[in-house]
Amino acid sequence: MKVATGVEMITLEAEAFGGKIAIHPTLLWNEQMAVLVDTGMPGSWELIRAAMIEAGVSPEKLKAVIITHQDIDHIGSLPEIVRALDGQIEVYAHELDQPYIEGKLPLFKTNPERMAAMLASLPEEERQKLQAVFANSPKAKVDKIVADGEVLPILGGIRVIHTPGHTPGHISLYLQDSKTLIAGDAMVYTGGALRGPVPQSTLDMETALQSLKKLQDTNIQAVICYHGGLCEDNAEEQLQALIQA
Repeated sequence: MKVATGVEMITLEAEAFGGKIAIHPTLLWNEQMAVLVDTGMPGSWELIRAAMIEAGVSPEKLKAVIITHQDIDHIGSLPEIVRALDGQIEVYAHELDQPYIEGKLPLFKTNPERMAAMLASLPEEERQKLQAVFANSPKAKVDKIVADGEVLPILGGIRVIHTPGHTPGHISLYLQDSKTLIAGDAMVYTGGALRGPVPQSTLDMETALQSLKKLQDTNIQAVICYHGGLCEDNAEEQLQALIQA
């Protein structure tokens, strides 16, 4: 779905955690390059590639992948993309999630204690499939560390906003040209409304809610939530109401 010039929200449907989910990586591009924000579940690269072509963007233009945080539905296809476009991709992430993305530490939300209850409720085949994925979590080298307030000098300027809580290194991205906020999992969009982070999947809910206040001085025309998709209907007013709730 086109959000603005050079901004496309990709919709992927995937089997995950015992059911189907829809998730929304974002594709950014101009004449010189393309950037992908988050990568879907493992095995999603061909779907992302097809979506790029449909949007009129050659996959060979992809030069960078920005990871909002370490969760498996965000980093899942990162190794495939790095392999497929060997030597031309730079991976960006916050330093607090870097060791998890690189596989030096196990992903926060795939440790046995956190996964036990969820896995126990799944059918045997699905449980084995997920256990296999978690036993060999996706990993890739982070080439560039991004910091809070940094403006990446690409595609008209992408401002990094460190929004911890969902994970320690969670970031949101503000696209200065189109006034679009890529929220990652800092918010969700459901029932026509922006809502805060989901408690069940958020490591530190108090910090996550405090992080929303860092978005309040941003002039926003649209918000892309990884879960729920695009909010364009009074996005600024909805965000302010959420922050003040």
